[in-house]
Amino acid sequence: MSAEAKTRADRIYQDLRADILSGRLSAGQRLPFAELCRRYDVSIGVLREVLPRLTEQGLVSAEAQIGFRVMSVSEDDLLQLTEARVVIETLVLRQSIEQGDLGWESALLAAHHTLAHTPVHTAGGDVNDGWLEAHSRYHETLLAASPNRRLLGIANRLRDSAELYRVWAHSLPQAKGRDFTREHQRILDATLARDIDRAVDELSGHIQKTTRVLLAGRGAAEGAPGRRPRSRAPKRS
Repeated sequence: MSAEAKTRADRIYQDLRADILSGRLSAGQRLPFAELCRRYDVSIGVLREVLPRLTEQGLVSAEAQIGFRVMSVSEDDLLQLTEARVVIETLVLRQSIEQGDLGWESALLAAHHTLAHTPVHTAGGDVNDGWLEAHSRYHETLLAASPNRRLLGIANRLRDSAELYRVWAHSLPQAKGRDFTREHQRILDATLARDIDRAVDELSGHIQKTTRVLLAGRGAAEGAPGRRPRSRAPKRS
């Protein structure tokens, strides 16, 4: 692939990803090539490069005889994803703390500083793309000192798969008042103190809190008269 084609593929990848996370493309929605070509003014060849990347992130699924569709969201999938993340990410965090050197600590402090000083929401109330990027970088750096690249790769892919749920959670009333800054600071403090058990507990609680918010929001939606549970990713908030 030429440099120009790669740049175009990267742009379409970012556009498609943003449309999925914002809810402009609904959870479970089919993604026919012809429609995507018109929507993004792009060739099928570029889409064949982009869609597998989104599949690897858990934002798109590929089904025989059907093609690609935006990943569906469900309570069962959320619970399984949360369990997998807690098991894998805490294991990799243990390794990262055991093996991390001064350079890793410095990179982690820098990533946390950027995250702590990036607004979670835009002026319009959407989740800030810059915050999502800083959040991802912080968690990647947290685990980066692990020498097991296989486990590290799995951990990062699982966290990518949670992105749709993460953005969804931000729109719910149950998320209001959640102190993300404090949660991330507590993980950082325990990690830099090399207190492995405390760091693992903090990270585990951080991951599980998003799940509890989502399940509480789902329960509220199902219990409210005249309302139905949301089956699509909401707009960022």
